[in-house]
Amino acid sequence: MAAANNNHNSNTNDNTKVIPPPPIVYTIAGSDSGGGAGIQADLHAIKAMGGHGCSAIAALTAQNSVGVSAVHAPPIEFLRAQLDALVSDLFPRGIKIGMLATKEVANLVGEVLKELKEKNNGSRVWVVLDPVMISTSGSKLIDDDAVDAIVKNVFPYADVVTPNKFEAEALLGRKLKTPEDVQKGAQDILAMGCKGVLIKGGHTLIDEKDATSELKATITYAQDYLLTNEELPKEEDRRLCDSASGIWLRSKRWDTENTHGTGCTLSSAFATALALGETKRLDESSKEGATSSIYLSDACCLAKAYVSAGIQQGVQLGAGPGPVAQTTFPSSYEHFPSIIAEPTSDLPAFLPMKAYSTEKSNDDIPVLGRILPIVDTVEWIRKLAETPGVEDIQLRIKDETDVGKIAERVQACQDICAKEGVRLWINDHWEAAVQAGCFGVHVGQEDLLKCKNAGGLEKLREKGIALGISTHSYGELAAAIGIKPSYISLGPIFATSSKKVGFDPQGLGILSKWRDLIPPSIPFVTIGGINTIDAAKSNRQAGSDCIAVIGAVTKAENLPERIQELNEAMLLL
Repeated sequence: MAAANNNHNSNTNDNTKVIPPPPIVYTIAGSDSGGGAGIQADLHAIKAMGGHGCSAIAALTAQNSVGVSAVHAPPIEFLRAQLDALVSDLFPRGIKIGMLATKEVANLVGEVLKELKEKNNGSRVWVVLDPVMISTSGSKLIDDDAVDAIVKNVFPYADVVTPNKFEAEALLGRKLKTPEDVQKGAQDILAMGCKGVLIKGGHTLIDEKDATSELKATITYAQDYLLTNEELPKEEDRRLCDSASGIWLRSKRWDTENTHGTGCTLSSAFATALALGETKRLDESSKEGATSSIYLSDACCLAKAYVSAGIQQGVQLGAGPGPVAQTTFPSSYEHFPSIIAEPTSDLPAFLPMKAYSTEKSNDDIPVLGRILPIVDTVEWIRKLAETPGVEDIQLRIKDETDVGKIAERVQACQDICAKEGVRLWINDHWEAAVQAGCFGVHVGQEDLLKCKNAGGLEKLREKGIALGISTHSYGELAAAIGIKPSYISLGPIFATSSKKVGFDPQGLGILSKWRDLIPPSIPFVTIGGINTIDAAKSNRQAGSDCIAVIGAVTKAENLPERIQELNEAMLLL
């Protein structure tokens, strides 16, 4: 055995980065002989999302793209044997559960989940249940005894249940006709014992022929609702993407009939994303910003993005509807969802800006500078505003709590910047920015929610003030995109001591992913540990449009020279 291990590692050396093994993800579901859904789709999605898929087949079907002609349930003893074999050697970080056709199968799966939860090796085993009860066309797939057994024995171990609208209605025994119905329905499904619920297909609540002009603006979107029973953070730490508050997720709606396997694919991608986050958190050597921070809302955004890409790229293979395509880990802004406050409205964007690197045009859209220095005093604002090459400055006040004194400092800084023709951004204190007539406001996720709740977003739009938003996780990115800000930032890219941050460094790999997931019309700002010219160049190469810097300018021996060097570094193509 020792020799085998040595041989396995023989191709590694001190200069080779060891790639950690992928998270193990089970799929306990039925087989689709047509290859578009069930176990077959699950394993494709798990692999594409970065996991290693293991399967326990709970049902065999004879089917093609036209329909199902026969179903065979393996003996319960054999299903148990499959699961025992997996658990004894390949312990999971995530489990996707699909069609459980009989009461006996549901009871057994509940037993196994209980055993797994009790031997979780000190970490969480994430469970996503796709309650395959009603097809997207409304046809009933399993009997009531099986449904009752699933609710009684499987729901208590499910971190999230993902019913489509018809399945949610069957569970509740009532129709869901409005967004309020969906929200109340999610609460009632939570009360059945699961820890979270994603009700899919919110767009079907809107009938085009009956829609008002306001509602018609949202018909081109697919909208789902996620709610969990997790404990909400302290009020000052809450965010728009907190699933315990309930969140609406909006994606582009693709006009196609090739949607076979959407539920299977989404739940498998969901389980794998959760397993990926858990695995990263367990391994201190491979922690990675947004990946280490994948929880329910983040995983849901990734799963929706994966399915959206698959729906867009699905093709017809047989006589019936084609399957969802199995693609890659989400990598396109076209497919990444947004988190929205109101499912029946489409809010206007904030003041648009262009990145310095975009093609020049004759419009009046302001161009964001290549660097965004962040300082906290009037003296530093004056020094930077008078330095050639500085077009934008952010004032971050952390040493003062008196509202009046904060307003005085903001006004003094705005007067300086207005005189020098430099744009001033105010961190968090949006009221003072409005009062002083500043160009822009930058908020973190917690302050974004506070600003929204206080009516600040409407006031900023009304005054034509630009808005920048910080992001650190996939859920936060979806929330920022839903606001339609002037720019989106990501951090910390590298380790930094300038600000207490509750997220691991993102690294250049996550930076590149972020640029792909942000609409190209929105400038992308990076921040955190960008203290050298080489660090600035690496950010630009990875996709940053603008770097926010602190020590790189405040500790410079020759400020004008350093500003010129940083600007030149960000010109790199």
